Amino acid sequence: MKVLCLSITAGNGHNATAKAVQDYLDSQGVETRFLDTFKYLSKFIAATTENVFLFTSKYAQKPYAMSYTSLEKTKRSSEYAPTREAAKLLAPKLKDYIEAFDPDVIISSHVFPCMIMDVLKSKYKMRFKAIGILTDFTYHPFWEDCTNIDYLVTPNELFELEGAKRGFKKEQLLPFGIPIHTKFSQKPKYTAAQVRKALGLDEDVPTVLIMSGSMGHGAMSKTVETLDKLPTKLQMICVCGTNKEEKRKIERSQYEKKVVPLGWVDYVDKLMEASDCIISKPGGITTSEALAKRLPMIMINPMPGQEDRNVEFLLNNGVAMNATKTAALDNVLYQMLTNPTRLHSLKNNMEYIRRPDSTKTLGDFIIALNK
Repeated sequence: MKVLCLSITAGNGHNATAKAVQDYLDSQGVETRFLDTFKYLSKFIAATTENVFLFTSKYAQKPYAMSYTSLEKTKRSSEYAPTREAAKLLAPKLKDYIEAFDPDVIISSHVFPCMIMDVLKSKYKMRFKAIGILTDFTYHPFWEDCTNIDYLVTPNELFELEGAKRGFKKEQLLPFGIPIHTKFSQKPKYTAAQVRKALGLDEDVPTVLIMSGSMGHGAMSKTVETLDKLPTKLQMICVCGTNKEEKRKIERSQYEKKVVPLGWVDYVDKLMEASDCIISKPGGITTSEALAKRLPMIMINPMPGQEDRNVEFLLNNGVAMNATKTAALDNVLYQMLTNPTRLHSLKNNMEYIRRPDSTKTLGDFIIALNK
C-alpha cells in the first residue's frame, strides 16, 4: 500500500500533523511519501505563502481577521471562483507526480492541497482515496471547495452539523480528532516529579507550562514577570520556540519563583506531563496535545481567524479558560489554580472532546481502505 502525505509550510502545525500520520503508517509497514505541495508545484508560491503567513501573523492580524470573516460570509461554491481556477492551473503538475508514485490514498493536512485534489477527483476522475484533515476546531471557508474528496477528518462528532452546511455528507466526515504524535497518548515513562527534578524544579510545587508556538510570537518575558508577582505558590516552564531574544531576557532576569526557559524542544509531551496547566496560543495542534494529556489550558493571543474560532469552540464546550485585555492572565490563572471545582469541570469536559488516539485511528482507517 502507498500513501502520499501532503502539506504546505505555513507555520509548523500542518506539517506536524501530516508527519504524525506518516510516522504511524511507516511503523505499520506502509510505503509513504511526504510532499510540501507548494514547494513542489512552485517555489514562488511556496515562498509567498510562507512569507504572507509570517507577516500577517505578526504585523497584519486585524486585516487578516477582516478578510477571514468576510470569507466566512461568502458562498464559495462557484466553479469559476479565483481559488478554484488556481487549483485547476496547479492540478496537472501534481497529477503527474501522483501518477508517477501511484498512491492508493492521499491525505492532506492543509486545505490548499485538498482544493487541488478536489479538481483531480472531479475533473480528471483520478481513483486514489483523498482524505483532508481539519487542523483547527473549525472549518476554514475554503473547505467548501473540497467536497469532492472522499473523506474529511474532523476534531470530533460535534462538527457534523457545520460540515453539512459546508456541503459535506455525513459519511464523508471522520470524527477521529486532529492527528497528533502518538507519544501524547502513550503511557509516560517518567512521573511529573521526575521530570520536574530533571529540570531543576521543585517536585511538589504547582507547575505552569507557558508556550508561544514554534515561532515564539509574543512577549513571554512580560508574561513571566506578571505571573511572578502572583501570591500563589507556583513555578514556570517557558518554551520560547525559535524566539532566542525572549529566552535570553528570561535567562537574564531575576524572579521570586523558579523559572526554566527553554528554546525549541521535541519533548513537549514530557513537559505537559510535568505541568498542572498550560498557557498557550490556541493552535489546533497544541490544544489537541494538551487535551490528550488532560492538561487544563488558558488561551492567550489567538491568531485572528482560525484560532479565534478555536477559542469560541473550547470555551463553549468548557474545556479551557481564556485571558484577554479585560480578563488579565494573572487573574485567570489565580482563579484556575485556587478553584478545584473549576479544574475538575475542565478535566471532566475534556473526556468528550479529547481524541488522544487520533493518529492511530486515522492510520488504521487508511490501512483498512486497502483490504
